[in-house]
Amino acid sequence: MMKINPLNNPKINAYKQHIQKQQETQSKHQATDQVQISKEAQHLQQSNPIVEARQEKVEQIKQQVQNGTYELDAKQTAEKIIEFWGRRS
Repeated sequence: MMKINPLNNPKINAYKQHIQKQQETQSKHQATDQVQISKEAQHLQQSNPIVEARQEKVEQIKQQVQNGTYELDAKQTAEKIIEFWGRRS
């Protein structure tokens, strides 16, 4: 006659307990990324006219995309891609 082990086998429970401990440890140790920008760097970013102009352009393009009025010139895009990769060879 063959003996069937009960469902609460200590070997299986030990494995489950180990997995649970790992999951608990991982959830406790999940760190979040943080970035701190110094006041000097913030000031440099805000007072740079190039950054301001770029931000204005980005905002304009965002607005056009949201409105559905942004048009892309495929020929100009292709020329720029060829120009970019041509410089790299």
